[in-house]
Amino acid sequence: MDEVEEIGTIIKIAGPVVVADRMRGAKMYDVVRVGKERLIGEIIELKEDTVTVQVYEETTGLVPGEPVDRTGIPLSVELAPGLMGQIYDGIQRPLPLIKEATGDFIARGVEIPAVNREKMWHFTPSVAPGTKVQPGDILGIVPETPVVEHRIMVPWGVEGEVAEIAAEGDYKVEDVIAKINTSSGVKEIAMLQRWPVRMERHFKKKLDPKFPLITGQRIFDAFFPISKGGTAAIPGGFGTGKTVMQHQLAKWCDADIIVYVGCGERGNEMTDVLREFPKLEDPRTGEPLMNRTVLIANTSNMPVAAREASVYTGITLAEYYRDMGYDVALMADSTSRWAEAMREISGRLEEMPGEEGYPAYLASRLAQFYERAGIVEVIGSEEKLGSITVVGAVSPPGGDFSEPVTQNTLRIVKVFWALDADLADRRHFPSINWLRSYSLYVDHVKDWWQKDIGGEWLNMRRKSMQLLQKENELQEIIQLVGPDALPPKEQAVLEGARAIREDFLQQNAFHDIDTYCPAKKQYEMMRIMLNYYDLLDDAVETGVQMEKLKGMKTRESIGRMATVPNDNFEGPFTKIEENIKNEIASLGGD
Repeated sequence: MDEVEEIGTIIKIAGPVVVADRMRGAKMYDVVRVGKERLIGEIIELKEDTVTVQVYEETTGLVPGEPVDRTGIPLSVELAPGLMGQIYDGIQRPLPLIKEATGDFIARGVEIPAVNREKMWHFTPSVAPGTKVQPGDILGIVPETPVVEHRIMVPWGVEGEVAEIAAEGDYKVEDVIAKINTSSGVKEIAMLQRWPVRMERHFKKKLDPKFPLITGQRIFDAFFPISKGGTAAIPGGFGTGKTVMQHQLAKWCDADIIVYVGCGERGNEMTDVLREFPKLEDPRTGEPLMNRTVLIANTSNMPVAAREASVYTGITLAEYYRDMGYDVALMADSTSRWAEAMREISGRLEEMPGEEGYPAYLASRLAQFYERAGIVEVIGSEEKLGSITVVGAVSPPGGDFSEPVTQNTLRIVKVFWALDADLADRRHFPSINWLRSYSLYVDHVKDWWQKDIGGEWLNMRRKSMQLLQKENELQEIIQLVGPDALPPKEQAVLEGARAIREDFLQQNAFHDIDTYCPAKKQYEMMRIMLNYYDLLDDAVETGVQMEKLKGMKTRESIGRMATVPNDNFEGPFTKIEENIKNEIASLGGD
C-alpha cells in the first residue's frame, strides 16, 4: 500500500469511531492507519480538514494526539490466485497466518498480506503478443485448486494490444505476466489486482434468471426454488435453524464457488464451520469442499466496525469469480448483525436514528448489497455468463418478522424462507413454514424442471401446496371434534398432507443420505406421495375404511424413501409404488 505523507492528529475517540484533524485533501472511504499501533480504519465522514474514521480494530488505549496516517486508497480487497480455501476476517486479513504470527488472539495493528506473495503459481498464457484485449479478457490461467481454474483477467480501465506475455511457467502473484500497449502508455499486468469493496464490479448486462440453484434440500428445490443469480432471505428467531440451513446450502448447492460470510455470529458456530468444511467432500468432484470455498469469519467478539465491512468484502470476492464465468453462491449469516453494526456506528456519528434506532439509510444499504447479485453477461470480448446467488440469514429479535431489517429485506429479495419456532419446537427440520414462505422464481425455473427432470413438476407442486393448505384449514375443526369425526375424504386429505409434510418436507441434515436429495429423486418422491393420496381418495370413495388404510404396512415404506441411496433409488421406488397399489387393492370395499 503506497502511503502519502500527510499525517493528521486524533482529537476525539468514541469507541470504534475516531475524529482527526489536519486531514485536508482526504477522500471518503480512504483507508488510514490510526495511532502508534497503526490500527486500520476508513474515513466515513468529512468536514473541512476534520475527518471521522471508522476503526476496524479495538481502540482501547488510543489517546488524542496520536497520529493518523493516510494511504490515499479506499478499502480494497486483493484479488489473485490463493483465495480459495482461505479463512479471512471482515477486512480480508488471513486468520490462520495471523494466528501463526500473533497466537490465539489477533494483535492490534497486525499487517499480513491477504494473498501469499512468495508462493509460486503455474501460469499458462491464453493470448499471444499482438492480440487486442479489453477489460475482462483472459490473459492466462492458473490451476488454483484441483477444481478451480483461476483466470487472470485484464483489469478494468486497461485496453490495447498485448506487447509481451509471460511464457508458461511458475510466477509469484506480484510478478509481471503481461505488458499491454494502451493509449496512455505501456501497462504492466500482474496476477495480483485490487478492487474497492464498496464499488460494484462492472458487467455488460444483467439477464433474467432461467436455471434453479439446486441445493439438495427438498423444501427449497421442489417448493420454494431459488434461481442462479437470485436473492433469498432466511429469517427466524434463535434456535430455528438458520445457521444449519446456511451450512447445508453452502455444502450442497450446485454453484462453482462458495463464499460464506459469518457476520457477527457466535464464535462457536463459526468454529463448527471452520472445523467441518475442511473435512467435507464435494459431492460433484470428490475433492475437499474447501477447494472451492472462501470463508469470511467476523464473529460477534471481533470489532464491530469490521463486521460492517465483511459483507462488502464477501460480495467483492464473489464478483471477481463471477467475472471469470463462474456461478457463485454467497451465504451471509447474518445480515441482522451487519445492520446492528451500522446502527452502532450511526449512533457514534450522532446521526438521526430511524425506526428502532437503525440508520435512515438501512434500506438503501441492504438494497445495494442484494442488488449486486444476479446472472450477468460479464465484460470481455468473449461472450460468457456468470452469476452470484445471495442468501442472507436474518435474525429478528424474538422472531418478530415486522422489525425493520426483516421488512426491508423482504422488499428486496424474491425468495422468502420463513423459519418457524413452533415447527422447530416440534423437531420438524428444516423448520420452514410452507404457508408463509414464497418464491417469485417458480415461473423462471419451471422450464428447466419440466424439461430436465419431469413434465409434471409445476402441477405436482401446486397439488402438494393445496393439500397442505387444506390440512391447515381442517386443523380448527380437528381441534373441536377430533380427526376421526371428519368425513373419509377429508381424512384422506390429512393422510396425504401428512406424507408430504413428514416424509418430504422434513429432512435430516445429519443423515449420510438424507442430507442431500437430487432433483430427480425429489420429483419421484413427490410423485409417489401424490399417487398415494390419489389411491387413498379413490379407496375411500369405494367404501374402504380409513382405519384399514392407515394401518397399511406400505405406509412405512413412504417414510423410508428419503434414506434410499441417491445413486440407486429408481428400483426401490418402483417396488414401493407397486406395493402401495397392491396393498390398497387387496383391502377392497365393504
